[in-house]
Amino acid sequence: MKSILSTNYYVHFEQSAYDQLDQYLANNFHSNIFLLVDTNTHKHCLPLFLEKSKLEGKVALVEVPAGEAHKNIDTCSLLWNKLSDLGADRKSLMINLGGGVITDMGGFVASTFKRGIKFINIPTTLLSMVDASVGGKTGVDLGVLKNQIGLFSNPEMVLIDMDFLATVSEREMRSGLAEIIKYGFTFDKELWQIIKVFEGIKMDVIKKLVHRSVEIKNDVVLKDLLENSLRKSLNFGHTIGHAIESYFLESDDKESLTHGEAIAVGMVIELYYSSVKFNFPMELTNELKTFVDDFYGKVNIETSDIAEIIDLMKYDKKNVSGKVNFVLLDTLEHCQLDIQLSPEMIKDGLNFYRK
Repeated sequence: MKSILSTNYYVHFEQSAYDQLDQYLANNFHSNIFLLVDTNTHKHCLPLFLEKSKLEGKVALVEVPAGEAHKNIDTCSLLWNKLSDLGADRKSLMINLGGGVITDMGGFVASTFKRGIKFINIPTTLLSMVDASVGGKTGVDLGVLKNQIGLFSNPEMVLIDMDFLATVSEREMRSGLAEIIKYGFTFDKELWQIIKVFEGIKMDVIKKLVHRSVEIKNDVVLKDLLENSLRKSLNFGHTIGHAIESYFLESDDKESLTHGEAIAVGMVIELYYSSVKFNFPMELTNELKTFVDDFYGKVNIETSDIAEIIDLMKYDKKNVSGKVNFVLLDTLEHCQLDIQLSPEMIKDGLNFYRK
């Protein structure tokens, strides 16, 4: 697969990724190399990485617990202290091996330690490959509020090895597909045409979808790095999706959702708003709703949950002057940005999904 040039770094794929890593390490001095993993990637991904990279014995392993619940400042403090204890200096390099939690948090920790050390991201889940791999966003959650603390900071390179997907559960693979569906509705309808007839997750198809998704996100980032206009399109499904994800994360009586499951629900609801406000074809809205219900399973949102979900939306990063902003569509591949909706319409969308 052809490497993709982003702002000032490359995304490399498959064996070329390891060749480029070897070349980079040979041509650049680093006083220490730290390898950040979580408990899952330590077990499932680290052996494959060490075998392919030939870095065994040359890196200091740093491990954190797995899961979104640990993507916070407390974990960052533990990492900053661990780096200090291990003698990290400004010539150190950190390699982040894991899903979006690890690449987001690892990039943030590296970018703020001693005012910044270099880092490399190696996403190991489908979601992180197509979403977190490009764009320079780093950060952590504030309580259950998603990605409230962070900064833009680019890695030295991103390495995507599809073999890591063999370690990912079917549920996590489905989660990653939600972000690809997003690209299908907002930028390339052919992606949706491929996914909507899925009868099973086939790796040869997934590889093509990953490369195309990275191309799309990179094109957007190159035109609007700091999310002033076009890049906002990538938030389709996320305004209400993040609120649903946060609500289920903090609820004692509900099972937490994956990011993709919440965003899939968010896209259905925001397509409903698109149909009501901009005459987006209702048949396509219903098509996505049917697919999401069948592919992800129905998320149990009760009437009593709606007020709290809506309340969580006031913390969304895209809000300006206290106003909640949505990304809606008027047609496939064409977004309307910074759209505000009445509380009644927001409730109607949640009820549309429920029914």
